[in-house]
Amino acid sequence: DVQLQASGGGVVQAGESLRLSCVVSGFTLDEDKEYGIGWYRQAPGKEREGIACFSTSDVDTYYSESVKGRFTISSDNAKNTVYLQMNGLKPEDTAVYYCGLGYSDYGEETCIYESAVSYWGVGTLVTVSS
Repeated sequence: DVQLQASGGGVVQAGESLRLSCVVSGFTLDEDKEYGIGWYRQAPGKEREGIACFSTSDVDTYYSESVKGRFTISSDNAKNTVYLQMNGLKPEDTAVYYCGLGYSDYGEETCIYESAVSYWGVGTLVTVSS
């Protein structure tokens, strides 16, 4: 079974940084394989949104406008882990953060369409206080 486990959430003050980790099991992250993977979040009372995604078939990494320039997605295939470095956190970044894995050829598609995600991880809560 493919499983994703997100961790690294917590309570921080505005302006601080956090790094989230998503450990993947049952699927080997390898740039020679075709898959899309990314980070998503769901704030209280809002729908889940894709914020940072890439596909091994796509040269571009997608970031939503709300996080562009502040968040960075990266992958350590040796550890089968995907990270989300979050800098300059704002209270509006408060949400449950999830990682998702699918088979889209495009990072943007992986983020925009939930149907592009085949596997969801358990979320981790990030709370940013003002």
